[in-house]
Amino acid sequence: MSDAPANEEELAYRLITGPDDRSFCERISAALAEGYVLHGSPAVTFNGSTAIVAQAVVLPAAIASADAAVATAVDELELSGEDLEFAGEGHA
Repeated sequence: MSDAPANEEELAYRLITGPDDRSFCERISAALAEGYVLHGSPAVTFNGSTAIVAQAVVLPAAIASADAAVATAVDELELSGEDLEFAGEGHA
């Protein structure tokens, strides 16, 4: 029971939103059954009559792929032997 079209490639990240009701919970449950995992905390707002909720879900393989890409980039910087210093201003 996915809210994505059947012919569409699975997205690495989805933000599922809707009224806080059984249908929303079913959509989250379906995403979990498809292999997604919860990402971060849910968000809730009130539109004057209904609580509207949002929950991000991600595919674990997408996270692993992104982590691997970052690790590779860091390794390449370290192997370049260049002493890279940031010459700009930092902001906290």
